[in-house]
Amino acid sequence: MDRLLDLERSEARYLGRPEIASLTVQAFFHDSGKLRFYELHAYVVMANHVHLLITPRVALARITHSLKRFTAREANRILALTGKPFWQDESYDRLVRDNAEFQRIRQYIEQNPVRAGLVATPEEYPWSSAGRRLEIGAQLTKLPH
Repeated sequence: MDRLLDLERSEARYLGRPEIASLTVQAFFHDSGKLRFYELHAYVVMANHVHLLITPRVALARITHSLKRFTAREANRILALTGKPFWQDESYDRLVRDNAEFQRIRQYIEQNPVRAGLVATPEEYPWSSAGRRLEIGAQLTKLPH
């Protein structure tokens, strides 16, 4: 499915605009950190879809409503498309059953920009958790022991 989305050129690719990708990532952290709706493990914002790996603390419908409402309003403001649908209605979710599956899904999410041919390594993509994890790891190694 991701390959089809990455190759699709006829549909809107607004998430590929840096200002919209950035506000989407900011929304992930707001809903995770300030609202504490979920624990955020991995994410990527592609040009026409997003992936999140989370541990929910509230109903999934509340999470998707919050994220879609804020990002749609702000993106439509930027695009001067106020009042028009931004997100498609559907979303896909799945239950992660064990640590091996969790790691496989995290890697799948963070490899998305590489598979799409956008970057050579996941850490190069600015709207992904891969670079942030690398950044956090580097900060931790600088802490006094």
